[in-house]
Amino acid sequence: MSSAPEQEAVADEPLAPPADVRPGSPTPLGARYRTGADGAAGTNFALWAGGAEAVDVCLFDDEGQETRCSLTELTHEIWHGFLPGVRPGQRYGYRVHGRWDPWTGARWNPAKLLLDPYARAVDGDFGTRTEQGPTGPALPAQLYGHVRDWPDQQVADTVRDDRDSAPYVPKGVVVGDGEEGADGEDEWRDDRRPKTPWPDSVLYELHVRGFTMRHPGIPERLRGTYAGLAHPAALAHLTRLGVTAVELLPVHQFAHEDHLVRRGLRNYWGYNSIGYFAPHAGYAATGTRGQQVGEFRRMVRALHDAGIEVILDVVYNHTAEAGERGPTLSLRGIDNRGYYRLQEDSRRYADYTGCGNTLHVVRPHVLRLITDSLRYWVTEMGVDGFRFDLAAALARSMHDVDMLSPFLAVIAQDPVLRRVKLIAEPWDVGSGGYQVGAFPPLWTEWNDRYRDTVRDFWRCATHDVRDLGYRLSGSSDLYAWGGRRPYASVNFVTAHDGFTLRDLVSHEHKHNEANGEDNRDGTHDNRSWNCGAEGATDDPEVAALRRRQLRNLLATLLLSTGVPMLVAGDEMGRTQGGNNNAYCQDNPTGWVDWSLLADPHWRALAGLTARLIALRRAHPVLRRRAFFSGRPQRRGGLRDLAWFRPDGTEMTEQDWYAPGATLAMYLSGNDIPQRDARGIRVTDDSFLAVLHAGADPLTLVLPGLPWAAGYELLVDTSAEPPPDGTAEPPPEGARLAAGSELTVPARTVLLFRAVPG
Repeated sequence: MSSAPEQEAVADEPLAPPADVRPGSPTPLGARYRTGADGAAGTNFALWAGGAEAVDVCLFDDEGQETRCSLTELTHEIWHGFLPGVRPGQRYGYRVHGRWDPWTGARWNPAKLLLDPYARAVDGDFGTRTEQGPTGPALPAQLYGHVRDWPDQQVADTVRDDRDSAPYVPKGVVVGDGEEGADGEDEWRDDRRPKTPWPDSVLYELHVRGFTMRHPGIPERLRGTYAGLAHPAALAHLTRLGVTAVELLPVHQFAHEDHLVRRGLRNYWGYNSIGYFAPHAGYAATGTRGQQVGEFRRMVRALHDAGIEVILDVVYNHTAEAGERGPTLSLRGIDNRGYYRLQEDSRRYADYTGCGNTLHVVRPHVLRLITDSLRYWVTEMGVDGFRFDLAAALARSMHDVDMLSPFLAVIAQDPVLRRVKLIAEPWDVGSGGYQVGAFPPLWTEWNDRYRDTVRDFWRCATHDVRDLGYRLSGSSDLYAWGGRRPYASVNFVTAHDGFTLRDLVSHEHKHNEANGEDNRDGTHDNRSWNCGAEGATDDPEVAALRRRQLRNLLATLLLSTGVPMLVAGDEMGRTQGGNNNAYCQDNPTGWVDWSLLADPHWRALAGLTARLIALRRAHPVLRRRAFFSGRPQRRGGLRDLAWFRPDGTEMTEQDWYAPGATLAMYLSGNDIPQRDARGIRVTDDSFLAVLHAGADPLTLVLPGLPWAAGYELLVDTSAEPPPDGTAEPPPEGARLAAGSELTVPARTVLLFRAVPG
């Protein structure tokens, strides 16, 4: 079936190679500028395209005129050739020839210009020329390998569209090794990296554009860019908070989905990757002809100089090409069957991601693409780790999730990748995809069990405190196996996906109407409590209670064992107006509102967050490297962890099953199973943390000897902290004798330092 539109048609036959196309080399893959054996400078092009019949590399000048050159050399399914005179800054793409037979998974179509999966820079965007569809704007039909508007939609994806897509797609850009780097430095030396140990880490999830777009201290021309994040004003906030790493929402080149374009929206978060080596061009202030590479590197260096690591949120589980009715942008046109998991009916895609397709990571060339990309970002772009979106999809062998899968095995033995931070989002949408606690050593995981338990506790939706005890002490029920440590748990209460922290205490229902999906999108399971009024309110009591709940949630997070993760703006009361799925809100809804810091209440919340982080940094007992045992670690010592009832006596087994909304946790600083670099035993202060989520005040008796002779109050979330952001403890910090009886206000966290006897 191929009665497709004929306008702008591209010949099916490859052009003859020009006389100056030389054989070149099959390695490395991509477009690499170098000097040939005869001294001629040029670019080597190499593309894996298994099953293809021919490959053209297409060069574009500044006016968009195309010159096509056939790559006639084929080595191990890699088409390659060396073009003398092609220099950095040259724009290019590929046309790949082969059979059109969607029923067997073959979707080659040389009319579609394809982005090089190894392109290190991308110039332009998909669909920069939008067309009017039946209901408004849409991505150009030329982006699709099939006839999108075929009368019979049941078979539309089987009818080839022969119209040229080149005017509507971005082009790869040749970037020389070290080209556009910072200060002429082409190598990353380990001594430039902060190399913060996992137990000492505090993660801060942010969006490059959203974090900088409204910052008054960043010049307007730099807002929304890598250079903006590198600006001293942005770095000052991060260093004041004391976070050790930024976890950047996707910065790989991504595309906007057609359904968003039709609604006049854009993909804001970026979980729609199409270029795994290219920094997203839309975040570049300096240019998109390779300059974005240097700008990204300079951003990383600036963050490193501030003592902050850079972790990338990466999306290797699917691409922007979606399902069989999606556009043909890169991998589908290179070798659809080779890159994607197909169903038994090879026309259809196996979808473990909810995005229409799933990369077939079991195949060696797909695994090579991913690992080459990861190593590139570490060794040449300087990043310190990765958070893998829907990591369970990457861990699938043929169908089931397999912790001995090729992907996990390759990562474990790779000398570059096994030494960086590896974070799994340990689930996907397929059968058996929920794998929290199952990833092997070297990996940490987003712990959604922590998120749900803490949310439920503070809205008084738990029957008892058993699960909270596990979450506060490092989630040993999930991670105490195979040599894993407490820092295998990335503890979080909020993430980019879902309510902000302020919205969590202000809304019981999502309000996603602006997304244009009739509020159907986004999770219904928010585990939130609006404190008595839905959304914005002028009620001072409700507003005060919400601020207290924010302090409770932040204190719980930062006093828990494991690796805490904050979301940008939560420390200053950022709101999305109840939108819990702001993936398409590239506007003030999704951006950090820095004007909040002018409000003394939100400025005080940021100050409290910084003080809690500083407290955590100063005390190793709050960031343990080993799980608690509940037993003395030395003769005559105390148990390293103890739990108390409100009457000051230790909890019994029955107490864990009793209804209640209060938990008191004692952390012994004299019983830490850890030695410093000189082999000296690490000791610290001991602490008593009291978490009371009840709606009524509670009478508490402070435990006596041998636990402590007295207690000094350091944190009291019932009191509004001073608006100047001071790191000093509140004035209630007087010492109390052991055995003292005090009243704990409703919904409060108290943290005491134990005074030894």
